[in-house]
Amino acid sequence: MAKAKTFQSKINIKNKKAEFDYLLFDKYMAGIVLTGTEIKSIRAGKASLVDTYCMVIGGEVWVKNMYIAQYEHGSYNNHVERRDRKLLLNRKEIRRILSALKAPGFALIPTLLFIDENGRAKLDIYIARGKKSYDKRETLKEKEDRREMARSFKKNY
Repeated sequence: MAKAKTFQSKINIKNKKAEFDYLLFDKYMAGIVLTGTEIKSIRAGKASLVDTYCMVIGGEVWVKNMYIAQYEHGSYNNHVERRDRKLLLNRKEIRRILSALKAPGFALIPTLLFIDENGRAKLDIYIARGKKSYDKRETLKEKEDRREMARSFKKNY
């Protein structure tokens, strides 16, 4: 009996502020339409999701303000670093996203950019609602409590 092969991507570019600034609800995994040198830069780990957001325009989902550095060995065919990129989702998912975004205060936030087992760039996006300042303080307190419990557990054992 053969063991199932698990794939672990070396490229995991996270939006660390997303979990701090937003309450995350529904998760969707989307492919990204990229040009030739963009995928090479992502594989080199030269991308960022800071200040990135998604929008639904004309029945299509677009990621805005995502930074992908120009490929260092690229020529005149190099890409623009912060262009809008189309996300690949099916119609059913787009309809669900649209209905969720109609409620006030909700946004579509990318949290993780990674390479799947087939070598394609994928983006995890969440339907999210912005946190208030007291929610952020509570999150920091919970994080500190977990850290303190882990320390005390380590000391005892």
